[in-house]
Amino acid sequence: MEKLFKLKENGTTVKTEILAGLTTFMTMAYIIALNPNLLTNWDTGSALWNGVFLATCIASGIGTICMAFLANKPFAMAPGMGLNSFFAVVVANIVTLLGCEYLQAFQAALCIILIEGVVFLVLSIFKIREKIVQAIPVGVRTAIAPAIGLMLLNIGFGSNVGVYDDAGNCYYVFSNFFGSLTPSVLRDSMVGDTAYPTMVLTVVTMFIGLFAMIILEHYGIKANVLLGMLIGSVVYWAGEAIFLGTNPFASLSTASFLPAFGDMAETTLFKFDFATFFNIGWFTAITLIITFCMIDMFDTIGTLVGTASRAGMVDENGNMPQMKEALVADSVGTLVGSVTGTSTVTTFVESASGVEAGGRTGLTALTAGILFLACIFLAPIAAIIPAAATSSALIYVGILMLSGLKNLDFSDFSQLAPAAIMLIGMPITGSIGHSIGLGLITYTVIKLCTGKFKEVSWLTIVISVIFLIKFFVVA
Repeated sequence: MEKLFKLKENGTTVKTEILAGLTTFMTMAYIIALNPNLLTNWDTGSALWNGVFLATCIASGIGTICMAFLANKPFAMAPGMGLNSFFAVVVANIVTLLGCEYLQAFQAALCIILIEGVVFLVLSIFKIREKIVQAIPVGVRTAIAPAIGLMLLNIGFGSNVGVYDDAGNCYYVFSNFFGSLTPSVLRDSMVGDTAYPTMVLTVVTMFIGLFAMIILEHYGIKANVLLGMLIGSVVYWAGEAIFLGTNPFASLSTASFLPAFGDMAETTLFKFDFATFFNIGWFTAITLIITFCMIDMFDTIGTLVGTASRAGMVDENGNMPQMKEALVADSVGTLVGSVTGTSTVTTFVESASGVEAGGRTGLTALTAGILFLACIFLAPIAAIIPAAATSSALIYVGILMLSGLKNLDFSDFSQLAPAAIMLIGMPITGSIGHSIGLGLITYTVIKLCTGKFKEVSWLTIVISVIFLIKFFVVA
């Protein structure tokens, strides 16, 4: 282990790395069920759902293990949120445009992911993606981690913890429970006997888990994030049993632990329908490929730079060592995802939770990758971790990542303005890539219009122009 991952050199131990990998996995485990739900229109139990489920586990596991051995970094990968939603929209549009079956449209859309993966692998090998990273101004790079922190806070308090009532309406912690609705109005509006108590239990779980992490960190316990999630989970399970009268482990008694490889072979494994894909038109096809590439590239760059900055893994210029290897691993993840049958696989911002738990090497990633592969057989166990407990970790890490703002030069408007736009842009758009694009455009315009054009590299200008075209021409 020492020779492979250089643990002493990175100031860590096997125990710390394994705990960090477990922490990262637990904060990401929601993607195992959510991704196939999104990509198959919540058609749970279907052959396509089973195929995408297995593809999610396999691609996440292999991509993350590649990150461990190629780059020796504690980052984990999975099908990216936002990118999977966009993929589902593309599939639905192909169905509408060509009048074909959903499965046929899905297999056509997989062609985009395959081409994207090949393009990124070539760009990564020849260090072109690395040069793009270096073209991002220091001020914009400095703001990436705090902006991601606000996005994590938004996810933790928002979309990750919605409670559905019997009528199918979804209520969220901040916008509803702590929002404009008073407790009595919220209680009356939530149809069903258990909806409101579930919301209360969710809120209590989130804050108990969060406070546990903060208190444990105060006493120097490195596994504070993982322990906080476990404490939150126990609180939620106890609340379900005592106050809601349900058995939180009931699903385990009827769950199947045998993977449906037959469904995967039938629906998603090496199922590329290029004929159908190019029937949508060459211009549309190329536009879709470019759009996926743009979003994925800057989502990955933002996550790597932001998380590495928080962990102290960057040099004095804000560059991360082994960036090329990390980007190659990310490309491999996307290629595996296309072959097995899922949308773009990218480095997950939730990797920050493992970094905060002490993860500093590829052993953290290896642990998370093995757990993803194990979920092929153990998915029902991962599914019982409550969303409220994972929200505690997202909120905690989001708060910590805000500390990067101290490195920002508040007297320099060419740093302050892009940072401010990125800080509000990431939680609202939910896209790291789009927010970096807005930051780069703001930086470039300010520099060019204030006579400081010599401080802007030609590559920064080119990237800014590409984002402008993306936003206003092919958005």
